[in-house]
Amino acid sequence: MTAGPAERHVVRPARGTRPVNRRQLIIDAAADLFSRKGYAGVGMGDVAEAVAIGPSALYRHFRGKQELLATVVGEALETLDTAIAKTEDDCPPDIVHALAAVVLEHRTVGILWQREARQLAPADRAEIQAAVNQIGRRFAVFVRARRPGLSAAQAQFLAWSGLAVATSVSFHSLALPEPAFTTLLGELIATAVDAPIPPLEAVSARNAEPPTLRTQSRREKILIEATKLFAANGFSGVSTEDIGASVGIAGPSVYNHFPAKSDILVAAMLRGDEWLRMDMNRAFAAASDPRDGLNRLLGSYCAFVLDNPHLIAVLVSEAGHLPEPERHRTRAAQYAYIAEWVNLLREVHPQWDAVTARLRVQAAQTLMNDIALIPSVRESTSVESALVTIGAELLATADDVEIR
Repeated sequence: MTAGPAERHVVRPARGTRPVNRRQLIIDAAADLFSRKGYAGVGMGDVAEAVAIGPSALYRHFRGKQELLATVVGEALETLDTAIAKTEDDCPPDIVHALAAVVLEHRTVGILWQREARQLAPADRAEIQAAVNQIGRRFAVFVRARRPGLSAAQAQFLAWSGLAVATSVSFHSLALPEPAFTTLLGELIATAVDAPIPPLEAVSARNAEPPTLRTQSRREKILIEATKLFAANGFSGVSTEDIGASVGIAGPSVYNHFPAKSDILVAAMLRGDEWLRMDMNRAFAAASDPRDGLNRLLGSYCAFVLDNPHLIAVLVSEAGHLPEPERHRTRAAQYAYIAEWVNLLREVHPQWDAVTARLRVQAAQTLMNDIALIPSVRESTSVESALVTIGAELLATADDVEIR
């Protein structure tokens, strides 16, 4: 779980000036606003104000907010792809450092492609997904060159794992002085791609068979299907008509079970927070010491994420759409949950300060969150074992780790 996106410092030009790089300033400002406030929370007037121009001048560069978002996400991915491409032919071992450096320079890249790209039209979303897939393939080539004995499936898995660790910094605003920050992030990316990994096959028993029993509760069906829709399209991109259609009822009938669409989101958030807290308490009750407790937490969190990928996606990305005071309560619960991991990790590694420990926890959790949302990777045998192993390597608790 993550709590709060990174902020990006954007220089606002003086009003009345005509900088030659105005288009790039617009893109930079929009990237910052979209990552902090979400697509639905940003208007073209907000972007214009951020770069000290009138809305009419903004429309000379972009026809509308959709085109601006597509450009912002596409440019962020191109920056990431270029960083990998520049180093892969010259000096492959330097890719992890180059990747860390470019991600820290463009910290919004992860949240833009994973959260905000959902607001794009289908054709633009397909184009963005193709760009993401290219980055994954390019990085997998590097991983296989670094570790020649890997299968294609193993290299792909570790490539996506390394990219997840790299972009984990998009979802928080933690920082270390440089060059320590880039060095640590590069080390964490290298830890992910160098981790032990079991053989992987294409079909997972977890998803091979559909459930034979289904709930008969209409309210529960609405909650389950709405959570999937929120994860796929974002809260603001889903209507009550969409939710009703997903369970075979008219849109207005949803209000027989929930007073408002936001109440469905509140119910999903409450459920996810409580499940995670209960799993954590069970792990703590069974643990023999802090290291064992962390390894048990890794196992229980991984199982939860793989079983509930849509719910974890909503927990990570949709808290900003909650009404107050639920938004504050959810944020507080997420920070408290992460703090439990951090406190336990510092008991195991007292030499790490709180920021370093939390950076590692965020990397481990983002790894699992991201992999769970990639069907071609998630639906593999041994995926749970592989994720727990990499997570333990990131937290340096790998002695005798096992799935609980």
